[in-house]
Amino acid sequence: MTITAVPGVRVGHWTDPIGLTGVTVVVLPEPNVAAVEVRGAAPGTRETSLLAPGMKVETIQAIVLAGGSAFGLAAADGVVRALEADGRGHPTFAGVVPIVPAAILFDLGVGDPSARPGPEAGEAAYRSASAAPTEMGSVGAGTGAVVAGWRGFEHLCKGGVGSHVEMVDGAAVGVLVVVNAVGDVFTLEGESLTGGPPVPRLVPVAPRPLENTTLVVVATDARLDRSALQRVCVQAHDAIAVCLRPSHTRYDGDAAFAVSCGEHRADADGVGTAAFVATGRAIEAAMRAATPLGGIETMEGR
Repeated sequence: MTITAVPGVRVGHWTDPIGLTGVTVVVLPEPNVAAVEVRGAAPGTRETSLLAPGMKVETIQAIVLAGGSAFGLAAADGVVRALEADGRGHPTFAGVVPIVPAAILFDLGVGDPSARPGPEAGEAAYRSASAAPTEMGSVGAGTGAVVAGWRGFEHLCKGGVGSHVEMVDGAAVGVLVVVNAVGDVFTLEGESLTGGPPVPRLVPVAPRPLENTTLVVVATDARLDRSALQRVCVQAHDAIAVCLRPSHTRYDGDAAFAVSCGEHRADADGVGTAAFVATGRAIEAAMRAATPLGGIETMEGR
């Protein structure tokens, strides 16, 4: 199962197979509560400040993940426009204002660096959103995703989109990831998927390319408040740290979103543990579903 097993959650992709970039949109049911935690040192985000504890607005309509580095944040404009046309957004006296947090990854060195997702790409991804099992691999925001660049260009391997679901107390905990990491990739059990050492070695002079970012969306129909969701984000980052080595570097913008969009009563710690497992399994799924693109092989082709 993928993140769309969480009732009401839909996912859409827009893929540029020539420019090797794309957009992935997670469309959410309402009401919901959302949180985010950014641990990479090179993030590119939009509308994340309002997800902090104490902020007035708690419900969001969608989350946008995009390639194109900072240019790709423009994809969220198209999603906002489409949501407004659908009558969805935060109610104000002047009409609805869609709340669409977004995060981007760096993929400009893989395909055409002038190919950047814009508003039309974001709207296309939103319009394609479906509750069907999420397509994984080198699609959407994961089209130009790569991993293992910290050991040099010759070690680069394709990353991509992955998803997985765990169940706890009758609640679904679904995760969607876009794996685009500086580090090597491992399973939760410690199996190396990209051939890197289990303990990262100090690299005196960092090789290029080293601009990346891994993005995570956790969605659950367990009823959690924003404080509890913040801990879920931490657990998702724990899985990033286990599976991507090194992770949260100066060259990664690693970010994890968590959204509660249901009424199941479930233990918050159990949901956090499920998010940890689902994130790790989704990272593995992304690597196994990736396809060769831009002259970069998958882990099987290395």
